[in-house]
Amino acid sequence: MNRNWIYVLLSGLVEIVWVIGLKHSSNVWEWLGTLLAICASFYLIIEAAKRLPVGTVYAVFTGIGTAGTVAAEMLLFGEPFKLVKVLLIGVLLAGVIGLKLVTDDSSGQQDKEVT
Repeated sequence: MNRNWIYVLLSGLVEIVWVIGLKHSSNVWEWLGTLLAICASFYLIIEAAKRLPVGTVYAVFTGIGTAGTVAAEMLLFGEPFKLVKVLLIGVLLAGVIGLKLVTDDSSGQQDKEVT
């Protein structure tokens, strides 16, 4: 896994934080943390999209965020467990993993050399 895919993974994980922050923030500090998470998440996704196919990057980013947010809501905030929801998240993750597997890491823009 190269650095750009690590950026995608990290941006998806940080997305989970800010999406939960949008729902659960109740004071200035929590909102500030949510805003910082949004900035960090989008910085990472922009950096990854400079070198990887944008459509695949976005699909993986949103897939990680969606699955992680649903799981966090169930595990941390008492959202009811529904088997159908978990199965559909599994289908979503299968699609995301499939996109990652069929994407050529070198198909994006090559890193520019500094001269």
